[in-house]
Amino acid sequence: MILVVQLFVLALVVLSVILVIGIPVTLASPGQWEKSKNLVYTSIGVWAGLVIVTGLLNSFIA
Repeated sequence: MILVVQLFVLALVVLSVILVIGIPVTLASPGQWEKSKNLVYTSIGVWAGLVIVTGLLNSFIA
């Protein structure tokens, strides 16, 4: 169970780094927001889901 939580945390950290770099680049690039809007919103939804699932799984361990 601890390994599963660690994998979720790793996925959360990797996705967070990608979003921290990717969202400002998308917003600063001319014309990219219209193309990437759905991808950005989907990524944010996945990130929020990972936060919730990781928190729930961690509550069973600690």
